[in-house]
Amino acid sequence: MEKITEKIHGHDSSSSSSSSDTDDDKKSSTSSLKTKVFRLFGREKPVHKVLGGGKPADVFLWRNKKISAGVLGGATAIWVLFQLLEYHLLTLVCHCLIVALAVLFLWSNASTFINKSPPRIPEVYIPEEPVLQLASALRFEINRAFTLLREIASGRDLKKFLSVIAGLWVVSIVGSWCNFLTLFYIVFVLLHTVPVIYEKYEDRVDSFSEKAWAEIKKQYAVFDAKVLSKIPRSLKDKKKA
Repeated sequence: MEKITEKIHGHDSSSSSSSSDTDDDKKSSTSSLKTKVFRLFGREKPVHKVLGGGKPADVFLWRNKKISAGVLGGATAIWVLFQLLEYHLLTLVCHCLIVALAVLFLWSNASTFINKSPPRIPEVYIPEEPVLQLASALRFEINRAFTLLREIASGRDLKKFLSVIAGLWVVSIVGSWCNFLTLFYIVFVLLHTVPVIYEKYEDRVDSFSEKAWAEIKKQYAVFDAKVLSKIPRSLKDKKKA
């Protein structure tokens, strides 16, 4: 009986070890498949996390359609007001303050005659901590941009230099077509349309972008072999010396 029980336990342990090995193999295969999936811009997080998460990402991805539509409608109204109707910002601010102050002043004085309570005007103040956080984040981004420009100007990475030059050239062309307000509105509309469309058709866009990126790499390799490889590297040799 003891020998039989030993054989049974040995068979159970071997089967459990083999099943654990197969589970490990399955996990490794699934993880390898996940790592092989191409994602646009090499991202590893969901679109919601890439956009920063929280309420701004919810607005961009239309989690609450009423809020997103209200924000987009407000931006459209501002663009129409300033761009199409040629209304000025300072004039708009002054007119809004005139109307608000006149209504509150008349309401406060008329409340004694109509036996109603005067309006409760809230105290508005700017807290210190969010302003400091915004200034710190802005300073960090500006310093990072300066560092990037310094690396590009040093002549160490030709690929990055060409990509930045091409990007600036495209922005200059778009800027010649429209003013800053229209450009800002176009970017705002794209932020409210492109992420939600990409999240809906993520697999199709990633497969298409994988093919496009492979073709870009192929063309860049040809360009590197025909043009970039023939550029004299005397400057680099001097730097190394």
